[in-house]
Amino acid sequence: MGIFERFMSLWVALAILAGAALGWLFPGAFASIAHIEFAHVNLVIAVFIWLMIYPMMVQIDFSSLRQVTDQPKGLVLTLIVNWLIKPFTMLGMGWLFFRVIFAPWVDPATATEYIAGMVLLGVAPCTAMVFVWSQLTRGNANYTLVQVSLNDVIMIIAFAPLAAFLLGVTDIEVPWETLLLSVVLYVVLPLLAGVLTRHWLNRRGQSGQLDAFLAAIKPWSILGLLATVTLLFALQAQTLLEQPLAIGMIAIPLTLQTYGIFIIAFMGAWWLRLPHAIAAPACLIGTSNFFELAVAVAISLFGLHSGAALATVVGVLVEVPVMLSLVAIANRTQPWMDRRAATRPATS
Repeated sequence: MGIFERFMSLWVALAILAGAALGWLFPGAFASIAHIEFAHVNLVIAVFIWLMIYPMMVQIDFSSLRQVTDQPKGLVLTLIVNWLIKPFTMLGMGWLFFRVIFAPWVDPATATEYIAGMVLLGVAPCTAMVFVWSQLTRGNANYTLVQVSLNDVIMIIAFAPLAAFLLGVTDIEVPWETLLLSVVLYVVLPLLAGVLTRHWLNRRGQSGQLDAFLAAIKPWSILGLLATVTLLFALQAQTLLEQPLAIGMIAIPLTLQTYGIFIIAFMGAWWLRLPHAIAAPACLIGTSNFFELAVAVAISLFGLHSGAALATVVGVLVEVPVMLSLVAIANRTQPWMDRRAATRPATS
């Protein structure tokens, strides 16, 4: 384990502090970076995320993809958590905190917008960052790809009607440019690059060259994560300074929701006797969010400076540190999961 992975929490904490400080000191520079976007996808962040995902894609062996069907329980668990549990618990968590607990401090109209932002996060399971969480937990790369791809297909069909139902509005216009561009940037292009890289290394016929290449580029994946965290907090530094109380109130239910969904998914994986390499990505994909899509829809429905947009932004800021803590939990429980999975054949 390299120095980056050994002290990951420390590096992320330093990246958060550095990002907030840089954003406060140089607001104009980061305002310019914020405008380097297309279809609500910031292209600078996209480069950093791409850098994180690429090593994961090189690990994918297409000849082994067919084996994914030997473990259908992991896919079923992911779909149940993402589409039948998470959106509704997110709505419930938002209602509990902003209609009951925080009601004396938040006016009803703003509370409605905060809840809407949380719901939009809840109906948008992660597309990009889950590859990073899977890599950090040494998850099955082939299985993770299938999980993400299946969720993306369902999201294209289910996002709009489910969001409309939970928000109580008559029509949700899906920002197709944001959705499709994100899938292409974060799944299709890095997957093609990984396949071509793997094919090129295998054609050279030197044993161990693939492993050596993966070991060489792995630190760049971690650097991409730290750069992403730094930039995210730099871009939102002014918001952090201007609305600390609102951000704190939104962060509490989002954090509890994330841990709660992880616990539900983990209990499901334990009951299903899934091995760690499948259980870890299955648990983490439901707890992570497709924040570009959620932010884009929140802005289109409620406006750039709305409470809904703020809630989706807080979701971005909360996600990385919370997800890293869940990665640590998943890694610590690996022996338990694998021992339980070995007690009987992990077939359907």
